[in-house]
Amino acid sequence: MADKHHHHDDAHAPIEEPQGPPGEDELLEVALRELLVERGVLSAGAVDQQIDVIESRNPALGAQVVARAWTDPAFHQALLSNPLDTLEKAFQLPMSGPVPVDLKVLENTPAVHNVVVCTLCSCYPRMLLGPPPAWYRASAYRSRVVREPRAVLREFGLELPDSVEVRVSDSTADMRYLVLPRRPEGTDGWSLEALSGLVTRDCMIGTAVPRDPSIEAHGLTTCEDAGDEP
Repeated sequence: MADKHHHHDDAHAPIEEPQGPPGEDELLEVALRELLVERGVLSAGAVDQQIDVIESRNPALGAQVVARAWTDPAFHQALLSNPLDTLEKAFQLPMSGPVPVDLKVLENTPAVHNVVVCTLCSCYPRMLLGPPPAWYRASAYRSRVVREPRAVLREFGLELPDSVEVRVSDSTADMRYLVLPRRPEGTDGWSLEALSGLVTRDCMIGTAVPRDPSIEAHGLTTCEDAGDEP
């Protein structure tokens, strides 16, 4: 266990799920929240309400957004140009909390792969994906992915060709990022539900890409093959 704590300060430490007591960022979040309530900037009720909203969100919602962007050109364009308004209208869900936060959607292309991090703490598109994973908050990920993104992605099992540029975007208190991954080939005619099933949380952070349907669809049939959607 002692080694795990030591690894978080090691420049080459593997990305691990943090264990043990709350980290510095978590303690800072609690202290700041309590201070804002004490000073009357936010009410405890508003904080609780926002926590309920965040906990009601999860990567499945983000996967639905990605699947719709893959299949609806108008939604795709609107999502890139005006993400929060587009999401609120399309999914009838509030995307803004007591403190305004903007959202930018980063689209992967054959030439560019995007990765998201928050080097200072754990800023994350919680309004869409819910709470971040523990490794996203770990200092090993936050410090290393900006210096050696390909090495970090390799540890997540993602090996990108040298021809693909890796762009790392650093989230802030005012700006959150969501990666729009590339649609896998061989998925024409798939339903939104089936497409959503290919998109994981890590795909929308950029540490993974959607699963290869030629592997994952073992036992599934396509609309074209069976006259029905997978």
